[in-house]
Amino acid sequence: MANTKSPSDSTPMTRRQFHKSLAWTSIALGAAAPSARRVLGANDRLRLGVIGCGSRGGAHMDLLMKMREQGEPVDITAVCDTYRPRLQRAANFTKAAFATMLHEELLARPDIDVVLIATPEHWHGYQTIDAMRAGKDVYVEKPLTHWRQLGLAEEVARVSQETGRLVQVGCQRMSSSAYTQAKALIQKGLIGKPVMAETGYFRFGDWGERGMPIDDPQARPGPDLDWERFQGDCPRREFHVSRYFRWRMYSETAGGPVSDNYIHFYNPLAYTLDLGYPTKVCGLGGIYRYTLAEAPDPEYKQERDVPDTCNLVIEYPDHFIVTCAGTQANAYTTYGSNETPIIRGWDGTLLIGGREILVLRSDDGREIHREPIQTGIDQNKFWADFLACCRTRQQPLSNAALSAPVNTTMQMGVLAVRGERVVRYDHERKLVIA
Repeated sequence: MANTKSPSDSTPMTRRQFHKSLAWTSIALGAAAPSARRVLGANDRLRLGVIGCGSRGGAHMDLLMKMREQGEPVDITAVCDTYRPRLQRAANFTKAAFATMLHEELLARPDIDVVLIATPEHWHGYQTIDAMRAGKDVYVEKPLTHWRQLGLAEEVARVSQETGRLVQVGCQRMSSSAYTQAKALIQKGLIGKPVMAETGYFRFGDWGERGMPIDDPQARPGPDLDWERFQGDCPRREFHVSRYFRWRMYSETAGGPVSDNYIHFYNPLAYTLDLGYPTKVCGLGGIYRYTLAEAPDPEYKQERDVPDTCNLVIEYPDHFIVTCAGTQANAYTTYGSNETPIIRGWDGTLLIGGREILVLRSDDGREIHREPIQTGIDQNKFWADFLACCRTRQQPLSNAALSAPVNTTMQMGVLAVRGERVVRYDHERKLVIA
């Protein structure tokens, strides 16, 4: 049957209930419809608000402050976080004029043009929609939505189109020219009809989940920590500092490697091959290394339920398959990258890695073509390009229209791994069938 609810071990708020609760919050705050957006010139200063001031948000703020020092016309004018000590540190660092624990208050301000969203995964989609409805362009960290929020990524893409607001999803590998170059070679027919792609993401260490720092082991819900708001549409749980500060460890707030890591390379692959939505996704995986026995801090480890190893097989229409493998237990790399994409066609095989693109014959492996990658991955360039788009109104490469089907594919991957089953996509009804 069509899976239109949020799959979970316990019942979360429905999307309608959650949107209703946000609507009442907005009314209580007196949020008004945004005024007409100011017209920006090529060198006008952009005023930016930050929602989520943790480690990832902090890294972005640090980069943006340095870009401003180097002449980029951008100012951080407001910050938001559900943990007051972290919020205060961000306000002190950025010299932001406004700080709040409620993102609706930030979005209601007319002195903000662009919003950075670096909150936990289950808030990304909702806050992106709220920001666009408030007239703001959005840089949102990946994934676009949480794995159980089926259909929300498509809603983000629809609202982006309806409002004319820009969305850039934080897949900085899109800043590399490798994928525009590879796309051009494939469109020229250099590898013939694409039939298969292979990719993966390999690293050593569980730093992405268990390694998240706990700011204060004694922190508790109250005026300085809004636990209720943090939970959003999740099933309600008793507060635990690990669930709040180490949210990547838990499936209610994160999807593990599939949604946290695989999107990094899947967005560029989808762009290169114009992938769209798949027909089915198969998945296997689990916690293969970072079990309780391996954990240096078993007090926090025992509740962790996101996997460390996941392997997906993804089928697309027109007889095309992607195999996607990854683990956090081994960081061996090939061809100079821990995510080397290999795209196979009837006539040739294209490899992206290191500092070059290589194309080999499909039958005997002889070299057909080799070219250097003109520009590599550059987070500064990724931000600068997005800010330029905010002025020119051109769509960024890592936009909502590209990211929605990728996000849905990864949601299907999480569901497939969790259930050890095949998850299908109904193209006619535009539904995930789990």
